[in-house]
Amino acid sequence: MYNTIKRLILSMNENLKIKVTIGDRVYPLTIKSESEEEGIRAAVKKINELLKSFEQNYEVRDKQDVLAMCALQFAAQKEVKSIYSDLDTKNIEKKLREINNLLDSRLE
Repeated sequence: MYNTIKRLILSMNENLKIKVTIGDRVYPLTIKSESEEEGIRAAVKKINELLKSFEQNYEVRDKQDVLAMCALQFAAQKEVKSIYSDLDTKNIEKKLREINNLLDSRLE
């Protein structure tokens, strides 16, 4: 039983080696877990779909241009979500303060 637990712990600490293809190029990666692999493969799928969309809709001279456009779009999406998240947090805090003030005034 001790050996089984030891092997399980060792296998949890082992890195996985995978290969992903982005824009017809293969990239070897070392990851920590199978759950990380799932996220990476989903990201690769989104990147490849966006690459294909850009290539179909725009005149593209170089794959690097398309990859730069993809990087810009993903970075912009992340920044916009961050801005909206900050605004949501501020609005929630404001509403909670208003509710708290209202409760305080009713309890006095």
